[in-house]
Amino acid sequence: MTRNANTVRLQKVLARAGIASRRAAERLITAGRVRVEGKVVTELGTKVDPRSNRIEVDGQRIVREAPVYVVCHKPRGVVATMSDPEGRETVKDLLAQIPGRVYPVGRLDYNTSGVLLATNDGDFADALLHPRRGVPKAYVVKVKGIMQKDDVERWRRGVNIGDATTAPAKAKVLRFEGDKTWLELTITEGRNQQVRRMGEATGFRVMRLARVSFAGIDADGLRPGEWRYLTADELASLKKGFGVPRRKN
Repeated sequence: MTRNANTVRLQKVLARAGIASRRAAERLITAGRVRVEGKVVTELGTKVDPRSNRIEVDGQRIVREAPVYVVCHKPRGVVATMSDPEGRETVKDLLAQIPGRVYPVGRLDYNTSGVLLATNDGDFADALLHPRRGVPKAYVVKVKGIMQKDDVERWRRGVNIGDATTAPAKAKVLRFEGDKTWLELTITEGRNQQVRRMGEATGFRVMRLARVSFAGIDADGLRPGEWRYLTADELASLKKGFGVPRRKN
């Protein structure tokens, strides 16, 4: 492959082109779906010159797109991926009118609604998902049972969910509704189905879950299924708080 001062790791080029996050781009490479100058490349350390090398994914040449940053109000019953083998509605369907190829920043469970960011900036997505960033994710949660002060404190301290103990969180009871509790929960991790697993581990089954903000970005004014571009102020806030995006254009 090309070796000069302009060379960049192949997975980073794919991420910057809006193909996928850097981790997902690595999976594309190891799966043999990427060609450079007509040759399949499966080595992650490969460096290329994005200005001169012909790079293709699944036979389609990649072209770097202008960065796009949006927030979507994901409804329940929508898969937070770009495709689904079961044929269910996906986030790709919701974002079909956006020019360019965007993909979700992280995931939201099928039965979880709320804030979901999407972008074609792989560096932006990877940075917000990196554990060391501690990006806050706020939820409104409805659980079965009446949570006492000690129960809430247990969620704040961290819950053993089997393969790990969750990091300290912010939790506040909003109201009681019969034998159910509504609370606001803010976590800084992204473990698979973390909130639902916290409920199972503590005897408070999660009945309803909605994410109300991600990295301080909310979906106020958006009905389920709607999206909007992030504002200049929101991008500035993300850059100040988490160092992303590094570029706006």
